[in-house]
Amino acid sequence: MQATRHIWRPIYPMCSSTPWQGRLCALMAGALLVLAGPSAHAADLARQTIGPVSYVCGGVGEDEQQALKSESKDFDMGLLFTEGARGEYLSDVAITLSRNGVEVASFRSSGPRCLIKAPRATYQVVATYNGVDKHTTLRVGERNVHLNW
Repeated sequence: MQATRHIWRPIYPMCSSTPWQGRLCALMAGALLVLAGPSAHAADLARQTIGPVSYVCGGVGEDEQQALKSESKDFDMGLLFTEGARGEYLSDVAITLSRNGVEVASFRSSGPRCLIKAPRATYQVVATYNGVDKHTTLRVGERNVHLNW
């Protein structure tokens, strides 16, 4: 226990006054790390903008799925990436959106779901995972266009 009090002393002097205060501070610090973990991860779901296109990708864990669900009202299109017959979620998919043969955005997904907001149009999507391209079209109002490798 001596080492624990010594570690906390420079940062939190009040945590090393007595052994029970040192233990309490260590317990509280651990609890804060556990509580901050999922929230900090979900906070990584930052909206990105490329030209006229805004997007957010994620959905790996329950916290990200909930965050995306609450964000979905601000987006009018969506893609879902899976692999295999069981439909296991994929991330790290390269996405290119084109309109009338002109590329309007290119980005990489950080999770299986990407929410997209763009001007009203029909977009051609090329999604690449492990060197394999999948092609689809995406229109405003289509929120669950599914691509499976």
